[in-house]
Amino acid sequence: MAGIYIHIPFCKQKCHYCDFHFSTSLQTKENLLNALQKEILLQKNFLEGEKISTIYLGGGTPSILKQDDLMKLFDVIYQNFPIATDAEITLEANPDDLHTKKIKELKQTDVNRLSIGVQSFQDADLQFMNRAHCAEEALDSIKRVQDAGWENITIDLMYGTPTLSDEDWQHNMQTAIDLNVPHISAYALTVEEDTALHHLIRHKKCAPVEEEKSAMQFMQLMDNLEKAGFIQYEISNFAQKGFYSKHNSNYWRDKNYLGLGPSAHSFNGTFRQWNIANNIRYIQQIFQGVVPAETEKMNVKQRYNDYILTTLRTIWGVNTSIVKSQFSSKYEHFLLNSAQKWIDSDHLLKNNELLTLSKKGKLIANYISSDLFWVD
Repeated sequence: MAGIYIHIPFCKQKCHYCDFHFSTSLQTKENLLNALQKEILLQKNFLEGEKISTIYLGGGTPSILKQDDLMKLFDVIYQNFPIATDAEITLEANPDDLHTKKIKELKQTDVNRLSIGVQSFQDADLQFMNRAHCAEEALDSIKRVQDAGWENITIDLMYGTPTLSDEDWQHNMQTAIDLNVPHISAYALTVEEDTALHHLIRHKKCAPVEEEKSAMQFMQLMDNLEKAGFIQYEISNFAQKGFYSKHNSNYWRDKNYLGLGPSAHSFNGTFRQWNIANNIRYIQQIFQGVVPAETEKMNVKQRYNDYILTTLRTIWGVNTSIVKSQFSSKYEHFLLNSAQKWIDSDHLLKNNELLTLSKKGKLIANYISSDLFWVD
């Protein structure tokens, strides 16, 4: 089972921390949506007929699309790909878009899962991030979605911001728990180059991000959501039983996926591909019948490193027998030797053939993963 990701590169305004590809101008929206339909036709053989179990519309802000826009995209996808009858179809939405009329329109589409970009239930936090909604809108949007019958929803929360105290972070988590949201994705604020946040910090117009504070709030997150019955099935993702994100789980479990739209990435087991991050050039080349993408055939070392990077973040962990069968016993021996010091220090847990991160290991997951990489 494979997945399809569709990148919708438009937003109402730019969040200070965001480095994703998008535009705040909607002038090219109609042409880009037409180009997306064309790309679906051009890319229909990339996954070699594999059945599609998930479709994910991300961005950007997919909730700016109208009902007709979504239905046209879904129609072309269903005409060109074998879609599972129980496919998970997720749409990312901003709280300020989720008014009653919009929710009713979404109910008339194939979307069956909503990802709501809340980020915080604190107005000071939202203003710091330059979000388009306020805390009241965040609360009201979730309640409206639930009242309309949506059960499979997830919200994003962010911690480690200069404006977020430990008490406010506790309030954010408890609010989500009290709302009976079954899935929470929670991320530490990171400072990416060429973002507004990077500029503000560099010019001392904003307090820098404190790593120690982020680490403490991450520990709060793990402890509180565990007590509330959530399963941390990936470092940043927590779900009640039965509400794991199937689409993102496929990424983390090394499944194939096709990315459509500017800046979207794809992987089919042999090749990885990434589209150009430019709306105008994307549209022009698609209309000329060319997918504007770079493609790379992955070697064994790259496949091994990708496997470590993605699977170690999850509850399912790294399987040493899979490493042996897919990459060779040489890689298995290297992995076990490299992992031993982390096992001895209780950062990694070994259960038969599985290696998983302990709670303290999750605090330095990227460092541990890089230490397990094969480097020539």
